[in-house]
Amino acid sequence: MKAIKFIILGIGLFFAGGMQAQISVNVNLGSPPQWGPSGYSDVRYYYLPDVHSYYDIQTSRFIYYTGNSWVHRRSLPYQYRNYDLYNGYKVVMTDYRGNAPYTYYKQHKVKYAKGYRGAPQKSIGNNPGKGHYKSKGKSNGNKKG
Repeated sequence: MKAIKFIILGIGLFFAGGMQAQISVNVNLGSPPQWGPSGYSDVRYYYLPDVHSYYDIQTSRFIYYTGNSWVHRRSLPYQYRNYDLYNGYKVVMTDYRGNAPYTYYKQHKVKYAKGYRGAPQKSIGNNPGKGHYKSKGKSNGNKKG
């Protein structure tokens, strides 16, 4: 009888430990990038109208449509390699809670067309130089053609 109690207790502790780990992973949010607009510490996504992309603060990844699907990448597509994230406008997605902000891409693309500028924004950090590669600490001084 004691053996059965120990087995049940062990199984209970096993599942309790798994639940605790899952909760801590879901609550742990990433830090906003230095190029992000200041004053918005409780949001998960920015929409970048000039490059038709989203940025996920929690995973530190850009989300954009390529080929026939939405992808999550650490950098923007090649054609935007020199895009200045510090000076580009970021639409802070304060009204969206979920994992797929691109569900509303058609509305965002119309409401926040390329070149959209809303209220003035101040970046969290200082711009170290032009281009998003430099803003991530990498140099793009050896550009090709």
